[in-house]
Amino acid sequence: MTKLAIAINKDRCVGCQTCSVACKMNNNVPDGMLWNRVLTEGCDVADGAVGTYPNLSRDYLPIACQHCEDAACQKVCPTGATYKDEKGRVEINYDKCIGCRMCMAACPYNARVFNWDEPTRVTAADYGDARVPARRKGVAEKCTLCKERTDNGDMPMCVRVCPAHARTFGDLDDPNSEISQLKRNGSAHVLLEEKGTHPQVFYLH
Repeated sequence: MTKLAIAINKDRCVGCQTCSVACKMNNNVPDGMLWNRVLTEGCDVADGAVGTYPNLSRDYLPIACQHCEDAACQKVCPTGATYKDEKGRVEINYDKCIGCRMCMAACPYNARVFNWDEPTRVTAADYGDARVPARRKGVAEKCTLCKERTDNGDMPMCVRVCPAHARTFGDLDDPNSEISQLKRNGSAHVLLEEKGTHPQVFYLH
């Protein structure tokens, strides 16, 4: 068995947004959308701060699809468009998606975007990995763990480009993998654990 996952070390994240931009470019994400976001915790604006000057602090929270083991989005999808594949990733079959947005309502992580209009790009052309499937108007889309790359033994682009080495990618079903060892080290936690979705993205301090 294989269970692909990402560990994110929040202490190393500098909020540079490189992961967000690289994800957008690699996956041909349309204008006005991001699959991978970096939030500033406790703030409603990017790069805000918590506290009162001069005692300010800033903590970043990178977030995308959590590729949950017990995915709420999959449970509510009426057509089977959302599914778990053989490597543990939550994926979308765009040909089956009817645009009902039940998956978006069910996801506790707000991890999907929706193509309300025909996708447009400032380049006026597609970009990134040519193997990534096109998404039409009226479908949901999200992080795929760079399926086209990881199917060929490479890392997701967000992991590949992180300048602070805040991200680790690997197989949780391999007890000797680096990511399995990180999960066992005692400081790993997941977002919204109380939801019972068992994310395969986890965070380290």
